[in-house]
Amino acid sequence: MKQDMIVVLDLGSKENAYLAREIRALGVYSEIHPHDITEDDLKALPNVKGIILNGGENRVVNGAEIDASPAVYNSGIPLLAVDHKGTEKWPADAGEKSKKLASFVFDTCKAEKNWSMDNFISDQIELVRRQVGDGRVLLALSGGVDSSVVAALLIKAIGERLNCVHVNHGLLRQGEPEQVIKVFKEELGANLIYVDAVDRFLDKLAGVSDPEKKRKIIGAEFIDVFKDEASKLSGISYLGQGTIYPDIIESGTKTAGNIKSHHNVGGLPEQLGFELVEPLKMLFKDEVRACGRALGLPASMVDRQPFPGPGLGVRCVGAITRDRLEAVRQSDAILREEFDKAGLAGKVWQYFTIVPDIKSTGIKNNSRSFEWPVVIRAVNTVDAMTATVEELDWNVLKKITARITGEVPGVNRVLYDLTPKPTGTIEWE
Repeated sequence: MKQDMIVVLDLGSKENAYLAREIRALGVYSEIHPHDITEDDLKALPNVKGIILNGGENRVVNGAEIDASPAVYNSGIPLLAVDHKGTEKWPADAGEKSKKLASFVFDTCKAEKNWSMDNFISDQIELVRRQVGDGRVLLALSGGVDSSVVAALLIKAIGERLNCVHVNHGLLRQGEPEQVIKVFKEELGANLIYVDAVDRFLDKLAGVSDPEKKRKIIGAEFIDVFKDEASKLSGISYLGQGTIYPDIIESGTKTAGNIKSHHNVGGLPEQLGFELVEPLKMLFKDEVRACGRALGLPASMVDRQPFPGPGLGVRCVGAITRDRLEAVRQSDAILREEFDKAGLAGKVWQYFTIVPDIKSTGIKNNSRSFEWPVVIRAVNTVDAMTATVEELDWNVLKKITARITGEVPGVNRVLYDLTPKPTGTIEWE
């Protein structure tokens, strides 16, 4: 790697990810490693200029206080030992904390500001080529941010030796399969296999109303479809995957419990027996987006909102029907279009529509109607653990309501969800 590095050792602090992000914001690369990193593992890290021993409330494990290994203390690398209990503490003020961090990184460690996305991309291309050699890589390309950026990077690294599989399960947003084909096959020249599995998925989901059962059916069917396509290809021994740094951090460490399982691609690595290629695994989400921009992906793909794995399947509340699913898709497209016109696209963290399996009486075309409501959800959050509801302008809401009730078949009402998280969750299912 071309970048200097500051290592954050996890000695029980909840601020490891915060520190790594702050150091990268200073223009210096940073990684989080376990407190008991070995001498060999430490030596294997390139260009380490400093180490932060980041202690905290979880420093006591199994009744004993943990510490870094002697190899760290004897490394000759500048150290900063910080703890909520020790003599060195982070200042409470964010500005003072940043100054202290910058002083250690630049004054003590003499690190250079050479962390950049161009350098990262260059390094990853080199590492992928070294790992894969003359082999071929298979990638499940959903069209989401992570898989799209991985695809773009792997195309630069190995070109036509990347095989992308895009499975249309019928639960994607309006225009997304077409965008994937246009960007990757037509513009980037990807070796793309498009699989129309709409009927296969929707037939399996027919009559299933329990949210968890729907998720399991969608996940299992995706694996089956992907395995079917993989079996048609030969000479592939690597699986590309959109793992990002929060996936690794949130999977738990020796001093912190598991937040969520590392679940990318739904268990495909174990079932297919391929070696993983994960070029984004050290990037935070905002850095993944920056990487996508640097690779030339369109803003509509790089800046898209978080989207649940089961897609619109969890926004068509209850048992999925094709007509109600289409009402979700069309109303969602209208909402996104009107938010963009109103300048809300970059202001609101996530916004979408839900169509529950209920009907109410209304009046359309001077006649009685008995149709579905569309529920609008628009929330802001920092970490998705809590969320506040966006206070929309009344005129914007009225325009969206008029368009949805006038343009989406089967809908006669529009509702706005005012529930924060908690007590509600961001999604309805």
